[in-house]
Amino acid sequence: MISVAEALDAIFALVAPLPAEDVPLGQAHGRVLARDVAARRTQPPFSASAMDGYAVKGPAQTGARFTVIGESAAGHRFDGPVGPGQAVRIFTGAPLPDGADRVIIQEDVNRDGDTIILGDTLDTATHVRPAGGDFTAGALLTAPRLIGPNEVALLAAMNVATVPVTRRPVVAIIATGDELVQPGEDPGPDQIIASNSHGLAALLAQHGAAPRLLPIARDNHESLSLVFRLAADADLIVTIGGASVGDHDLVSAAADRQGMDRAFYKVAMRPGKPLMAGRIGEAAMIGLPGNPVSAMVCGHVFLLPMLRRMLGLGDAPAPRRTATLAGPLAANGPREHYMRAILDGDQVTVCGRQDSSLLSVLVEANALVVRPVDDGPRQSGEQVSIITL
Repeated sequence: MISVAEALDAIFALVAPLPAEDVPLGQAHGRVLARDVAARRTQPPFSASAMDGYAVKGPAQTGARFTVIGESAAGHRFDGPVGPGQAVRIFTGAPLPDGADRVIIQEDVNRDGDTIILGDTLDTATHVRPAGGDFTAGALLTAPRLIGPNEVALLAAMNVATVPVTRRPVVAIIATGDELVQPGEDPGPDQIIASNSHGLAALLAQHGAAPRLLPIARDNHESLSLVFRLAADADLIVTIGGASVGDHDLVSAAADRQGMDRAFYKVAMRPGKPLMAGRIGEAAMIGLPGNPVSAMVCGHVFLLPMLRRMLGLGDAPAPRRTATLAGPLAANGPREHYMRAILDGDQVTVCGRQDSSLLSVLVEANALVVRPVDDGPRQSGEQVSIITL
């Protein structure tokens, strides 16, 4: 067996960042920016008013009088200069007229016809947003980065209509086993519903992949070979179950017949020990355990970091933080243990049942407490490392 850290290093070596593709701005949310993008214009493109009020030139003192000569609104600038003693009625976001150098907010003004008189509450701010105060033409939004709503707004303001993003990794997901049927089917007396594949597909889609659920592979070489052939054009093949050493665990042999170049088999962790990885042709392959919680935990620990590398977001394990332990824990054994837990503020409570078949416990959990190999007993109030779910 190898350590989790060694397994991650081997997994990162199996994949590389995928090429870029151009998508319309409206489809860029949730994608990864693949290349730096330059602004095509300056923002704001002109000096603009930050408030509703009056644009004036020169000294502005309490009691000063100005003659209103026009109006400037957003999308409709005042066409002409403003000289001493003159003012232009202006609204927030409107272009500042030529010659004006400040805006007197309307609360500081008394107006009588076309004359304004500055009041005694006059402030000293100019209330002007200078041209280029946000960004200038040629300014870069740097890659790589996940494109969220804020990035979409910035790209739109930069007048970028087409965005270069990393291609979504195509992940073929293969559930294996004679005991499985799909949700909605009627299982036989010895069968269960395939759940891992659907949970992993949702997890991967949530983090930027294009998952593809393939038919359940039965416990025979012909069925496994067929499903592997269906997965041949994927960037990553994920199998679930059948990777152990029992008489009915045939995935490893089936992968070998497909020409798998094995990177490792078995990791010193729980849950998730019977994990294997390698390459089949152009695709990377990860063989996950069949127990539901084992598969989902391995999804967080291995698949998501692997996916981030494929999306060009770097090589790093799942982010960790520390939390305060709410109750004592017995000593850990020779495998790194990922314990389902409930995080409340800065305090974490380890769930009482840790059996790797219990999806109901996983649903209640929002964190994994990570116990190092041979970690000693822990007491309430100690700090522990966690991965949030």
